[in-house]
Amino acid sequence: MLATIDKARFQKLQSCRYGSVWFCECDCSVGLLLPSTLNYVSLERRMFPATMLTKVISGDLLLALIVHSTFERDGIAFFTPDSFSQQLGYMKRPPGYQIPPHVHNPVARAVHLTQEVLFIRRGKVRVDFYGDDRTYVESRILTGGDVILLAAGGHGFEMLEESEIIEVKQGPFTGDADKTRFAHVAPQNVRVVSNEPAQ
Repeated sequence: MLATIDKARFQKLQSCRYGSVWFCECDCSVGLLLPSTLNYVSLERRMFPATMLTKVISGDLLLALIVHSTFERDGIAFFTPDSFSQQLGYMKRPPGYQIPPHVHNPVARAVHLTQEVLFIRRGKVRVDFYGDDRTYVESRILTGGDVILLAAGGHGFEMLEESEIIEVKQGPFTGDADKTRFAHVAPQNVRVVSNEPAQ
């Protein structure tokens, strides 16, 4: 996909120089920004095939990002835009690589929507996705080593095997005020979608 990016938006991208083009990660997509024309060429299908990274989308709403256990890339990759309250990234560094010691400064952030990350340590989990109106969309299967960022809409789970999951989200938990529960999709209506490249 080829799209034109205005200069103001381009300045917000986290980029690094790669020859005569720019490598960019923006709005959960990956591509090359050509400095001469400011054209953005999506390379998602080539660089992050379905077995590595999956986007679950309903209409214009990004419901989730799945980083599969097979994901691998040198350096660092961030999958989330600045508009997200939860940042998800990946890092692969060689022996001897150092990250300077640092502290994180107090920064006030307004969080209006809980976004959570689940690490599937082991097992097999079916994730059911719903739109903001609680309408069922589709389901995906996660296995050990997969990581999912639940970004929007609703979601439910069924353990297909004994599973261990680590959850990370904004705290503190506020009890019943934190979420609204609703009925599961009927078993006969479950539609499991294989992992496919984002369009």
